[in-house]
Amino acid sequence: MQELRVPDIGDYRDIPVIEVLVRAGDVVEMEQPLVTLESDKATMDVPSALAGTIREVLLKPGDLVSHGSVIAHLVFDAPTTKATAPAPALVAEPAIRETVTLASMSAAPKAAPVASVELPQPAAAGSQSPARPATPAHKVSVPEIAAGPSVRKLSRELGVNLATVKGSGRNARVLREDVLAHVKDVLFRPAPAAASSETRGANLDILPWPQVDFAKFGPVERWPLSRIRKISGANLHRNWVMIPHVTNFDQADVTELEALRAALNRESKERAAAKVTMLAFLVKACVAALQRFPQFNVSLDGQEVVQKRYFHIGFAADTPNGLVVPVIRDADRKGIAAIAAEMAELATLAREGKLASAQMQGGSMSVSSLGGIGGTHFTPIINAPEVAILGVGRATTQPVWNGSAFEPRLILPLSLSWDHRAVDGAAAGRFLAYLASLMADFRRVLL
Repeated sequence: MQELRVPDIGDYRDIPVIEVLVRAGDVVEMEQPLVTLESDKATMDVPSALAGTIREVLLKPGDLVSHGSVIAHLVFDAPTTKATAPAPALVAEPAIRETVTLASMSAAPKAAPVASVELPQPAAAGSQSPARPATPAHKVSVPEIAAGPSVRKLSRELGVNLATVKGSGRNARVLREDVLAHVKDVLFRPAPAAASSETRGANLDILPWPQVDFAKFGPVERWPLSRIRKISGANLHRNWVMIPHVTNFDQADVTELEALRAALNRESKERAAAKVTMLAFLVKACVAALQRFPQFNVSLDGQEVVQKRYFHIGFAADTPNGLVVPVIRDADRKGIAAIAAEMAELATLAREGKLASAQMQGGSMSVSSLGGIGGTHFTPIINAPEVAILGVGRATTQPVWNGSAFEPRLILPLSLSWDHRAVDGAAAGRFLAYLASLMADFRRVLL
């Protein structure tokens, strides 16, 4: 019997199973999907690495898995032969002894029913006598708790006393979710008021979230946040609280660049090529700016600075489930047309929820564009572990003084948020000014 495990899925851990595609007795082929997982921003099917018959499925929807988690047990199909092997001799296996920590039962409710558990002694080594019931050596009284073997194993690994966990299953049966909820409750339980000043300093001294009965003010509706909203919210909250954000603002004159973009699109329409957007030029300009100012192409790892020698640019893509950030790899080696085609492909995958985790990792910096929606400047939140993100508003035609008269020019608003731990204000000002100059005269990218 072989174990089918979750393959390498990147840096993600505890990814929920949203669908189980096989069951016991099914015959599967190699590369046949077994389960469907939902990562931070996309769903993915886990294929079978072997062919055979499913003996037992160990996962169900809602379970959390990581790299190496066992999905199912599989047996290879027996060869078609009429020869029969002799039946194996029965061997008496030693009884399994489970250790119970009686001291940890003190927190259990006193009214819990008590069952008598007999711990048999294993048979002597090398004994040839047939298996027979073992004589009980001693008896231990433990609370009778309804829980499956996998839940008991999980509780032992986490050091959780099942007697202190309130079961939500039928007949108060303790489920896996109950154990995990109990652990989270203990980990995030507020510290007592008498805690030391060092302990209190570990938390933000803020007021609790207001508890409001909105229904008393008028009709309301409620629905749970989607999983992507929960994950995105937690990441954004972490980044906003832990990164000292500073945002610089500037404007770029993209009149000539817009004329070039329109001409390229007329040619691409004749060739049925991908449409070139202003965002494709911004990605290329960001690469040139990172090459000019390498202190922006870094990440902080503890007390060390990681200097990146690659140029991968992420861009925010709007999808029905929320924003995702696909990454264009090696943007320094690609032209505008290739970048535009790859952006279109990644944006389509994002809207369909088919982005792989590897396609959303490893960025040097990110670009968030609201040009198609509207607005001018804003303060984008840095996508950790990057140290900078460029926000782009909607280009508008404005009167600009050319020295003798006003003339209409297309002005693109730019917002650069940067991590003050890695970058100082002077470098950020130079970075954004250089980026604006590239957009005003894109021939500078070639220098």
